[in-house]
Amino acid sequence: MSSTVDLNADVGESTGAQRYGDDEGVMPHITSANVACGFHAGDPGVMRATVALARAHGVAVGAHPGLRDLAGFGRREMPVAPDEVEDLVAYQVGALAGVAAAQGVRLTHVKPHGALYNMAARQRPLADAIVRAMRAVDPSLVLFGLANSELVRAARDAGVAVASEAFADRGYLANGELAPRDGPGGLVSDVDAVLARAAAMVMDQSVVAIDGARVPLAVDTLCVHGDTPGAAELARRLRAALHDAGVTVRAAAPR
Repeated sequence: MSSTVDLNADVGESTGAQRYGDDEGVMPHITSANVACGFHAGDPGVMRATVALARAHGVAVGAHPGLRDLAGFGRREMPVAPDEVEDLVAYQVGALAGVAAAQGVRLTHVKPHGALYNMAARQRPLADAIVRAMRAVDPSLVLFGLANSELVRAARDAGVAVASEAFADRGYLANGELAPRDGPGGLVSDVDAVLARAAAMVMDQSVVAIDGARVPLAVDTLCVHGDTPGAAELARRLRAALHDAGVTVRAAAPR
C-alpha cells in the first residue's frame, strides 16, 4: 500500500495565439508539470512562460516530448525508427532544459506525449531509444511511464529512475494498457468516479479494467489532463480527495 503519490499534468500546450488548456488554474494543485517542447504543441515563448509559472508554484518541471505532429497534436501513431525517436527526444529535452536553465530551473523528469508514449509503452526498441536520449542529456532525469509497460522496464534495465504512471480518468484493458480514447470505456468523465478511482489506485495499487478484471498497478504518479473541461476544479478536488484518504501528495522526482 502506498501513502505517497505525485500529481502531474501535461501543460504548456498552447502555440502562439492559440490557447490550449488551463495551465494557470491547474498549476497550483499539481506537483509535477510536463511541459510541451514544440513538436506536438508549444513554442519557445510558451515554454518560458510555463516554466516560470511552475517555478512560482514550486512545481517540478519536466519535458513532454512528442512526435513532430502539430496538426494531429502528437496523437497520431506513425512509423518512426528508434534512432529517429532518440534524436527527437534528445532535441526536445535539450531545448526545454535550456529554457529552464535560463530561469534557474533544472528539469527533473521526462514524460513522452500521446502517440509516442503509447507506442513506446508497447515497443521496447522505442522505449530504449527514449531512455538513451534521456541519459545522454541528463542521466539524473526520471522517466514517467505507463505502469507495467515497456517504458518502465526499459528504464529499470538501464538503471534510469522511473515513476510508474496511472490515469484515473482513463479506462484500462485487462493487460494493463489504456483503453482507446474513442472506444467504449476509454474515458471516465464522471468527476466523482475519477476521484474514487484515483484514491483506490494509490491505496490498493490496482485498477479495475473495463471488463471487470482487477489489474495490479504500481502508482507513483497520477496524471491530471490540463485540457479537460473543468481541469482546475478537478485537480483541486483530486488533491483534496487524496489528502482526505491519508495520501501525501509530493513530486515523484527530486528537485
